[in-house]
Amino acid sequence: MNVGVSLLAVIALILIPWIGVSALGLDSFFGIVIPYLAFFVFFIGLIYRIVQWARVPQPFKIPSVCGQEKSLPWIKYSRLESPANTWEVVLRMFFEVVFFRSLFRNLRADLQGRRLIYGSAKWLWFGAILFHWGFFIVLIRHLRLFLYHVPSILNYIDYVDSFFQIGFPPIYITDLMILGGLLFLLLRRLVDAKVSYISHASDYFPLFLILGIVISGILMRHVYKVDVYGVKELAIGLATLHPAMPKDAHIGTIFFVHLFLVCTLAAYFPFSKLVHMVGVFFSPTRNLPNDNRMRRYVNPWDYPVKYHTFCEWQEHFKEQLQQAGFELDEEWCKGQNVAKENKAA
Repeated sequence: MNVGVSLLAVIALILIPWIGVSALGLDSFFGIVIPYLAFFVFFIGLIYRIVQWARVPQPFKIPSVCGQEKSLPWIKYSRLESPANTWEVVLRMFFEVVFFRSLFRNLRADLQGRRLIYGSAKWLWFGAILFHWGFFIVLIRHLRLFLYHVPSILNYIDYVDSFFQIGFPPIYITDLMILGGLLFLLLRRLVDAKVSYISHASDYFPLFLILGIVISGILMRHVYKVDVYGVKELAIGLATLHPAMPKDAHIGTIFFVHLFLVCTLAAYFPFSKLVHMVGVFFSPTRNLPNDNRMRRYVNPWDYPVKYHTFCEWQEHFKEQLQQAGFELDEEWCKGQNVAKENKAA
């Protein structure tokens, strides 16, 4: 049910611009209005989510660690698994965001009879790396559509990406990477019974949507030719806030399908699970050092609470404590009172 609903939703999204452009001639609507509307929703929604995350109280310091914390000088501690300062937290976040370090340590648990067997599960990490890195490099390559003068670094990335010169125009390595990663992540949800059981339509829809973007982009490059100069003219007009449909340019319906799916992904992003890309930086289990034993963490959201100190408690129950035979620590309390008076002075 979840797979069918998600797939039908993406097919409907493909048909909307196909009919709108080829049958109704709404080129300007799908080429100008929809992109601006989608990216307005994207930025406003993302800012809203960031503000909401920033306002969430953090009463406790709860970093997730799986290594020796910093203690005595002669005990070696794990700088990445149990960071003790901000710089080590930055290193930990870098390896987490860029290389998915925690996912690399992922284990598979299988029940064989009454025994729980753990094993390595690197395929999920590899599929995630293929998809995310492929998607990132594809976004970088698309910057050349928004610039009059393409920087040499983008040309170099394009050259390396098409290094094998397979076909004409050459097939990009990142196209194969992102396609392979997406298919793996999709098949994993379909084939693995445990993952399929906990998967919802919100898990399948982004996969089908991004798969539609990738396939339409590949078709646009290798099968249905489009006017690249017209596409770049439209893209630069959108980026410079001077939108205009290119004259005498037959961009092609497949481009508007591709653009509409990209706009749908942008508008959907802040309200979906995909926003974990930004949310990871607000996770208290990742962005805090494990220094609970070195410095006291004071909850900034605590309201003033009236409490009794040990000395006040001892004074209040002085007679009962003496009758019970307990030794009173009056000297220590006098020292505390003197320190409090000096601090107030």
